[in-house]
Amino acid sequence: PRQVVIVVDVIEKSSGSIAAGAGLSSASGFFGTVSYQQQNLGCNNQTLGGEFQLGTRELLFDLSFTDPWIAGDPFRTSYTVNAFRRRSISLVFNGGSGENNIKVPNDDDDGDRPRIVRTGGGVTFRRPLSQDVFKRSEWTASLGLKYQHVAIEDSDGDVRPESTDGELLSFSDSGEDDLTTVQLGAVRDLRNSTTQPTNGSLLRLGMEQSIPIGSGSILMNRLRGSYSFYIPVEFTNFTEGPQALAFNIQGGTILGDLPPYEAFIIGGSNSVRGFAEGDLASGRSYLQATAEYRFPIFSVIGGALFVDAGTDLGSAGSVPGEPGEQRDLPGTGLGYGLGVRVQSPLGPIRVDFGLNTEGDSRLHFGIGEKF
Repeated sequence: PRQVVIVVDVIEKSSGSIAAGAGLSSASGFFGTVSYQQQNLGCNNQTLGGEFQLGTRELLFDLSFTDPWIAGDPFRTSYTVNAFRRRSISLVFNGGSGENNIKVPNDDDDGDRPRIVRTGGGVTFRRPLSQDVFKRSEWTASLGLKYQHVAIEDSDGDVRPESTDGELLSFSDSGEDDLTTVQLGAVRDLRNSTTQPTNGSLLRLGMEQSIPIGSGSILMNRLRGSYSFYIPVEFTNFTEGPQALAFNIQGGTILGDLPPYEAFIIGGSNSVRGFAEGDLASGRSYLQATAEYRFPIFSVIGGALFVDAGTDLGSAGSVPGEPGEQRDLPGTGLGYGLGVRVQSPLGPIRVDFGLNTEGDSRLHFGIGEKF
C-alpha cells in the first residue's frame, strides 16, 4: 500500500502569565500586588503559582506547587505544597449584612472589626484508588499536613485577643494560636460530567485532627461529609440542553477544643441563599440541604429554581464566646429563589436571587455551580 509521511510542526502556546497592580485600602494602606502562574512547569504538567501583596502595613502572600503525578510512582499519586500569609474578616464574628457585628477595641470609639491573620503552609498527597491508572477512578483519597499561626488583629495590625465585650476571640489568652492538623479525605465521583452533571452522585468525606503543640495546645477533631446526586428530567422545552434535579445534603461537627474562628458558618452564596454570608448561623455542628431544578433557556444561558435549608443543630452556645448568640443569628432557616447560569471559559457564571424565612432577600454571585 502507498504510504505518506506527514510532519507536523507544533509550537506550544505560552503556559505562564504574570500580572501586577496597586491600590489603597484601610487595612493595608497603599499596596502593590504581583501574581504569577505557570501551568506547565518544565513541560511536565506541573503548576506553580504565587501572589504577593506588599503594603505600607503588611505583607501577604500565597504560593503553591502541584505535581500531578510523582515520577516513578505506579499509582498516579500527586502532591501539592503551599505556603501562605492571609488576612481576612471572619464571618464567624462579622456577617455580610454588617448587623450586630463583634468588634475589638482600638483608637476608634466604635471599635474595629477583628482580622484573622493566618501564616503557615502544608503539603497534601492525593491518589486515585483504581488498579488501572489510565482510567477514571471512582474513588480518590487524600492525606495532608498543615500548620497555621493564627492571630486576631485590628486594622492597624495590633493583636487583640478580646472583643469590646470582653469575650476571648482566640483559643489562647494571648490572641495568637498555633494550629497543626492532619487531614484525611475520600471522594467517590460517579457523575457523568464535572461541570454540568445530570446523572450520578458525588460523595465527599473528610476528617481533620489537630496536634496539641504550640500556643493554645489545641486538640480538635473536625468531621465533615457531603452527598450530592442528580436525576435527569425533561420538564421544559425552551431549548435543547440538559435538565436535571440536583440534591445535596451535608453536615459536620467539631469534637474537643474549638477556637471560635474555626466554627462552622451557615448562610450565603454557597450555603443557604437569601441570607448574607454567615448571617444564618455559626456553630460547633451544622446540617444543610439543597434541592435545585436546572434547565436550559438559550444555548449558553440556563436557569435554576432552588430551595436551601440549614441549621446549627442548637450548637451555637457551645462555641467559646458564643459569637452566634451575640450576633443574634437565627440558627435555623430556609432560603428559596431562582437563578441564571451563563456559560463561560471559567465555568458557569451564577446569579441567584433568594428570599429567606426572616423576610429578607439577597442577590448572590458566583463561579461554578454550588455543587
